[in-house]
Amino acid sequence: MTQPEALQTPVYRTASGRVYNFSAGPAVLPEPVLLEVKEELPVYRNLGTSILEISHRSPEYAEIDASAKALLRKLLGLGEEWHVLFLQGGASLQFHQVPLNFLPKDGSADYLITGAWAQKAYKEAKFLGNARVAASSEDRNFSYIPDPSTWELDPKAAYLHFTSNNTIYGTQFQTEPEAEVPLVCDASSDFLSRRITPERYGLIYAGAQKNVGPAGVTVVLIRDDFLQRRNQPLPTMLDYGTHAGKLFNTPPVFAVYIVEKVLRWLEGLGGLPAIEAINDRKAALLYERIDRTDFYRGTAEPGARSKMNVTFRLPTEELEQRFVAEAKQAGLIGLKGHRSVGGLRASIYNACPIEAVEALVSFMDYFEQRYG
Repeated sequence: MTQPEALQTPVYRTASGRVYNFSAGPAVLPEPVLLEVKEELPVYRNLGTSILEISHRSPEYAEIDASAKALLRKLLGLGEEWHVLFLQGGASLQFHQVPLNFLPKDGSADYLITGAWAQKAYKEAKFLGNARVAASSEDRNFSYIPDPSTWELDPKAAYLHFTSNNTIYGTQFQTEPEAEVPLVCDASSDFLSRRITPERYGLIYAGAQKNVGPAGVTVVLIRDDFLQRRNQPLPTMLDYGTHAGKLFNTPPVFAVYIVEKVLRWLEGLGGLPAIEAINDRKAALLYERIDRTDFYRGTAEPGARSKMNVTFRLPTEELEQRFVAEAKQAGLIGLKGHRSVGGLRASIYNACPIEAVEALVSFMDYFEQRYG
């Protein structure tokens, strides 16, 4: 292991002095949104108080809520048949709430198991009824997405559940699953990162803290005809119909307030076609660097690589630890892999700018020169 003295450790910062954040979640937010929030925090508009201190029944919050929902509809091309809900409890609560509402006592639901979060969703469904594993990639440590020709789908299933992007293992469905039944998707880590076909879904849920806002709010989209299939009776707070009908209880006001600003930022970029192109560029740049030499090794099979969470290894765990520590000193944070798998992970969500990926690639060049 060589350490040439001539190589000076680089330092990377944004123009405003912020480091580049590759954390998997809570994750980086758009800097213009943070600056706008900073400006409005002491006094929101002419209220004389902050958004944190007003009633969720006030006209001001009602306007924020309505704007956020309208922006989601516009960005995704959702018609009036879709309900947009802002709930709490994260994706983990949705793992239970989905089958509680939609897994019939005399029926079944199919699950595609492509990572730890998909396993957790399946476990909750099994607790409530007959959930089936339609396909799994556990045999190769979730490094790939099973080929659709191997799926064992039940055409009478209540729904097909899948996790569109796998934050831990760095894999992603490249296309939406083909099925005769409604799709239910945990889209937490690639929500609004690319275009989708809404009519193929019955329900989509996503924790906001990766692509659309801070921790504390979960976006749930439900098509009305799917909603009408839900089981009855249900606990009031866990019945999607309760929240589709009205603002039932105090929502996470501040989190929704930031979500609305992130959605406006995304619309200003040009919506999903624009951010999809940006995300394609970022991922291509980083994967090209990983594949350039054998010093870095991607962990996901090329055909299943995520454009949100890029996972890779170095020749030794000692080098990986050194990479994380020196990257942090250089202004690149959040690069440690998930504790269950180790290695390295760069989460390059919507708000991660192309300059951050360019800085990471530059640091990777430096690090290989020094230790390769």
